Amino acid sequence: MAVSEHPMQALAKFLPEGSFEHVVNYLHHYKVHLTITKERRSVLGDYRHAGWGANHRISINGNLNKYEFLITLLHELAHLLTFEQFRNRVDAHGREWKNQYSILLVDFVQHKVFPAEIERALRKSILNPAATANGETDLLLVLRKYDVSRREGFIPVNDVPEGALFAMEDGKVFRKGPRRRKRFDCVELKTGLHYTFNPITEVRLVNSA
Repeated sequence: MAVSEHPMQALAKFLPEGSFEHVVNYLHHYKVHLTITKERRSVLGDYRHAGWGANHRISINGNLNKYEFLITLLHELAHLLTFEQFRNRVDAHGREWKNQYSILLVDFVQHKVFPAEIERALRKSILNPAATANGETDLLLVLRKYDVSRREGFIPVNDVPEGALFAMEDGKVFRKGPRRRKRFDCVELKTGLHYTFNPITEVRLVNSA
């Protein structure tokens, strides 16, 4: 996996305007070794606590838009702060982590570094943070609007009208059904089998005419 070690000033291009100094203060204070990686499909970021004579280590995917990059970094910083206070005595995404993450989000929201629609979505996260990015569906749908390299012709399943047809990258075609709690119940046309889709899954609309 290709990685790059970024001097602090180079970090600025990955962050929203007005957030750099505040981020650097955290990184310096807690002696964080930050690595920016190429895309990883399974995770957006990762935290490794400090061992004997070593620094805390955080890695963040470099292909994220600036707002998602910052939010992911705050997620991992919350792990660091939780470890500093509780070591390994608490659950990774338990009440203690949620409390630290909420505090960090409040701190940066107050600095007005996020667009209004992201700020509104973040307020829900502040009340009850999710353990993974996929648990923050409403927030992710807003964040996707700010992706620099959006795939032409693809939209989130969330934006597909109910009853309309859509296709996956492998060519399979589905008819969108109703939302069942957090996912959409959809039927594959060829087999008639039902599949559930995360609202943020990107698909192509299919002309049913």
